[in-house]
Amino acid sequence: MKTAYVLVSPCKDEGKYIEKTLISVQNQTIKPVQWIIVDDGSTDDSVEIIQRYQATMPFIKIVRREPQTGRNVGAGVILAFNEGLNHIDAGYDFICKFDVDLELQPKYFETLLVKMDEDPMLGTCSGKAYFIDPKSGERRSELCGDEASVGMTKFYRRECFEDIGGFVVQVGWDGYDCHRARWFGWRAMSWDQPEELQFIHLRPMGSSQKNINKGRIRHGKGQYHIGTHPLFFLASSAFRCFKQKPYVIGTLYSIYGYVKAALSGEKRFGDKDLTRFIQDYQMRALFHGKGEAAEWVFKQRRAAISTITPYQSSGSI
Repeated sequence: MKTAYVLVSPCKDEGKYIEKTLISVQNQTIKPVQWIIVDDGSTDDSVEIIQRYQATMPFIKIVRREPQTGRNVGAGVILAFNEGLNHIDAGYDFICKFDVDLELQPKYFETLLVKMDEDPMLGTCSGKAYFIDPKSGERRSELCGDEASVGMTKFYRRECFEDIGGFVVQVGWDGYDCHRARWFGWRAMSWDQPEELQFIHLRPMGSSQKNINKGRIRHGKGQYHIGTHPLFFLASSAFRCFKQKPYVIGTLYSIYGYVKAALSGEKRFGDKDLTRFIQDYQMRALFHGKGEAAEWVFKQRRAAISTITPYQSSGSI
């Protein structure tokens, strides 16, 4: 089984969380061959905390990036990640875009490596994110579908990552990449079983700018950029309406973000073929479920790639 993996982590003012992440990686049963942490102009004690752990974690390399103005969520994170890619000097078979506000179980990466070994067409995968509700203290799911790897720990087979050409530098990158992976004939998956794959996101998704509603607007804009079909977006928004806080209002903010991007004529990521491919998957998912739809488009693309034919929409659900 191949086990050589590299972590690349953008980091800006993560002093409140990063120590738990460092300890989590330190305790992994299979450790990374290298961990590039890109300091994106932190003004807190993030770098000092990392440096304390370097003595016992020699695979850590700190990369300093020129300070950026504010938190440029989406584009800024990927620009920092791309800077980290330029500093990898270890051989590897897998690469992970890895946030530093996570708390993992010791066998997290070992379990992902086993999953990759079992399925040679698995291109990207992850566990499932949970967070602790600050009011109730309850552990809650961040509601990621099984057909995508989560943005805070994108574990990629190197060949797949090279096929998709890395991540787009814009909000929505962490959904578009999985569609691109399927486009190139790879599977994208996430699981919450076995339990080793369940991890804690120490900062709830969409709260990095101290305003979860802004995060929901970004989510809506990102879905438009990806090429999400309007009907699929409305259906998925309705599903989340009473499952993800802030209830109802969060969904309305997401819809606002999508509609605003559409009315503003913002550019979508893919060409017409790729957008049609994404929307075919989404419309099939409405009737058959995401899992069946993802496997259907995966098999369709494998067949197309093997015969080197252009994508043809099925025209049916």
